[in-house]
Amino acid sequence: MEVVTSFKPLLALSVSAIAALLILLTGERRRNLREGWTFAAALVKFFIVVSMIPAVLDGKVIECSLVQLFPGVSLQFRVDAFGLFFATLASFLWMATSAYSIGYMRGLRSHAQTRFFFCFAFALHGALGIAFAGNLFTLFIFYEILTVSTFPLVAHKETGEAISGGRKYLAYLLSGAALVIFSMGVTYSLTGTLDFKSGGFLQGHGSDGLLRVLFAAFILGFGTKAALMPLHEWLPTAMVAPTPVSALLHAVAVVKAGVFCVLRVILYVFGPDLLSGLHLGIVLASFASLTVLLSGMLALAQDNLKRRLAFSTINNLAIIILGASLLSPSAITGGIFHIAAHGFMKITLFFAAGAIYVKTHLEKVSELDGIGKSMPITMASFAVAALGIAGIPPMAGFISKWYLCLGSLEAGQIVFLFVLLGSALLDIAYFGPIIYHSFFKKPVGRQHCGLDEASLWMVIPIAACAALSILFGIFPNAFVHFFDIASLVAKSALGTN
Repeated sequence: MEVVTSFKPLLALSVSAIAALLILLTGERRRNLREGWTFAAALVKFFIVVSMIPAVLDGKVIECSLVQLFPGVSLQFRVDAFGLFFATLASFLWMATSAYSIGYMRGLRSHAQTRFFFCFAFALHGALGIAFAGNLFTLFIFYEILTVSTFPLVAHKETGEAISGGRKYLAYLLSGAALVIFSMGVTYSLTGTLDFKSGGFLQGHGSDGLLRVLFAAFILGFGTKAALMPLHEWLPTAMVAPTPVSALLHAVAVVKAGVFCVLRVILYVFGPDLLSGLHLGIVLASFASLTVLLSGMLALAQDNLKRRLAFSTINNLAIIILGASLLSPSAITGGIFHIAAHGFMKITLFFAAGAIYVKTHLEKVSELDGIGKSMPITMASFAVAALGIAGIPPMAGFISKWYLCLGSLEAGQIVFLFVLLGSALLDIAYFGPIIYHSFFKKPVGRQHCGLDEASLWMVIPIAACAALSILFGIFPNAFVHFFDIASLVAKSALGTN
């Protein structure tokens, strides 16, 4: 694999940091300019990231090393196929989220908007640093930047409930980070390096018992941010945050960063061969399956719309980890593609929930009867995304779940096929009534009467993300080659190039 030295990764990282500084300097005095920095940075970052796709598809790896910190470990950025996949998704969805956030925050006349947009930009700086990290040490630095920068967003409303939710968020994620530090120390002592390697680099280092403990520590550490049960409770609690923050948590950065890190450990630290030899893939797949089914059942019981969406996210994150744990080509491809498919569909669902709140201040599923007649674009987009989450064609979720099902058969693990099918039925069970009631039931009272759609700043991103959920289901390589990159990651990790 040819290595190309370039400053593009560093440039893409710097865009968000510079935008955050400009937002802070502009402040409330010139709000249009402040939001202009947000949207301009999103566009520039996306085009820098996309410009690296041809080289990576051609089999190249783009590197940028800044300084060696200690023997075998440097502050290094490395753009491989997996990192580029996550960076492309995050930068793509940041554009939509930036536009939506402007409409949401202005529609509610929210306080502290400068702080909000500053932290929002810095969170994407952290997410892109995680994507482009060339080793565990660099990844951990940006992992913590992401955690710290999103705490003020979770606690943005500054109510007692918001502050409590923010503290729980920090407590969970910092506890997970402590386990990651331990795991990094053990890994370095065994191998003398923390650099990612496709197929892993721990093979032949340490006893089987030690490696099993190390794997458990990594999964518990990164799995906290990925909201694996029983480490998930911070995520539903964090739904007290403004809806654009919920979208950031679920679709763009935080939990997706947790899943990304778990997959980094599976494919680039331990590797499929070592995990198979230690029988750890099946163990993790079993734990992920429990999360899939339990979170789907808990989603059924939630009347608060954002909490129902939160448990749906926990369900789908576990599906991604389940796919990677099966260690078969189709399962890994499907799991990675589902990171993007779920991102577009889940951000549509949260955007719709936010638009409903801005227009009606309603938050409960039981209060949404008939709202589809008042907000048809919003609720039609919600329906598209919800059906896609369940794996209904032609939405992108069908492609990812099809490959996940194929992967379970390739791995000879038919029990996990039934887990995936059961998850799809649960998706229909907790989303179906929302769709049906919003379009085919009469509203209770007069809370919907005379209403129309939210502002175009909100409606356009909602409709666009729903349309992209369909587009990537029909043309999974449209624009940014999501499917090709996911396939490349699977082939590289399994050594089948």
